[in-house]
Amino acid sequence: MGRRKSKRKPPAKRKAIEPLDQQFNCPFCNHEKSCEVKMDRARNTARIQCRVCLEDFQTTTNVLSEPIDVYNDWVDACESAN
Repeated sequence: MGRRKSKRKPPAKRKAIEPLDQQFNCPFCNHEKSCEVKMDRARNTARIQCRVCLEDFQTTTNVLSEPIDVYNDWVDACESAN
Protein backbone atom coordinates (compact mmCIF):
# COMPACT_ATOMS: atom_id res chain seq x y z
CA MET A 1 0.00 0.00 0.00
CA GLY A 2 1.19 3.45 -0.84
CA ARG A 3 1.27 6.53 1.36
CA ARG A 4 -1.35 9.19 0.98
CA LYS A 5 -0.28 12.63 -0.19
CA SER A 6 -0.08 15.39 2.37
CA LYS A 7 -2.76 18.04 1.98
CA ARG A 8 -0.67 20.74 3.61
CA LYS A 9 0.17 23.64 1.28
CA PRO A 10 3.64 25.21 1.16
CA PRO A 11 4.01 28.53 3.04
CA ALA A 12 3.23 31.65 1.05
CA LYS A 13 6.20 33.59 -0.26
CA ARG A 14 6.70 37.02 1.28
CA LYS A 15 6.93 40.08 -0.90
CA ALA A 16 10.08 42.12 -0.58
CA ILE A 17 9.41 45.45 1.13
CA GLU A 18 10.75 48.33 -0.92
CA PRO A 19 11.83 51.46 0.97
CA LEU A 20 10.07 54.74 0.20
CA ASP A 21 11.83 57.35 -1.90
CA GLN A 22 13.78 60.15 -0.24
CA GLN A 23 14.38 62.20 -3.41
CA PHE A 24 11.69 63.39 -5.79
CA ASN A 25 11.14 65.09 -9.14
CA CYS A 26 10.83 68.86 -9.04
CA PRO A 27 7.38 70.18 -10.10
CA PHE A 28 8.93 73.45 -11.31
CA CYS A 29 12.04 72.50 -13.31
CA ASN A 30 11.11 68.82 -13.94
CA HIS A 31 14.56 67.50 -13.03
CA GLU A 32 14.48 63.94 -11.78
CA LYS A 33 15.45 63.23 -8.18
CA SER A 34 16.58 66.80 -7.53
CA CYS A 35 14.34 67.54 -4.52
CA GLU A 36 15.46 66.38 -1.10
CA VAL A 37 13.38 66.38 2.08
CA LYS A 38 14.80 67.35 5.47
CA MET A 39 12.64 66.20 8.37
CA ASP A 40 13.04 67.98 11.72
CA ARG A 41 11.14 65.75 14.13
CA ALA A 42 12.03 67.86 17.19
CA ARG A 43 10.34 70.97 15.76
CA ASN A 44 7.62 69.08 13.84
CA THR A 45 8.60 70.71 10.55
CA ALA A 46 9.83 69.48 7.21
CA ARG A 47 11.53 71.29 4.36
CA ILE A 48 11.87 70.20 0.75
CA GLN A 49 14.23 71.98 -1.62
CA CYS A 50 15.27 71.52 -5.24
CA ARG A 51 19.02 71.49 -5.82
CA VAL A 52 18.68 72.81 -9.38
CA CYS A 53 16.15 75.66 -9.28
CA LEU A 54 16.37 76.27 -5.48
CA GLU A 55 12.58 76.23 -5.01
CA ASP A 56 11.64 75.25 -1.50
CA PHE A 57 8.62 74.45 0.63
CA GLN A 58 8.21 74.14 4.39
CA THR A 59 5.33 72.53 6.24
CA THR A 60 4.38 71.25 9.66
CA THR A 61 4.43 67.53 10.29
CA ASN A 62 3.29 65.02 12.86
CA VAL A 63 4.73 61.80 14.22
CA LEU A 64 3.42 59.72 11.32
CA SER A 65 4.64 62.01 8.50
CA GLU A 66 7.09 60.67 5.94
CA PRO A 67 9.04 62.45 3.16
CA ILE A 68 6.48 61.37 0.55
CA ASP A 69 3.78 63.18 2.55
CA VAL A 70 5.79 66.41 2.47
CA TYR A 71 6.26 66.10 -1.30
CA ASN A 72 2.52 65.51 -1.80
CA ASP A 73 1.73 68.57 0.34
CA TRP A 74 4.08 70.62 -1.86
CA VAL A 75 2.45 69.42 -5.08
CA ASP A 76 -1.02 70.12 -3.64
CA ALA A 77 0.06 73.64 -2.65
CA CYS A 78 1.39 74.23 -6.18
CA GLU A 79 -1.88 73.08 -7.74
CA SER A 80 -3.99 75.21 -5.41
CA ALA A 81 -1.87 78.29 -6.24
CA ASN A 82 -2.56 77.77 -9.95
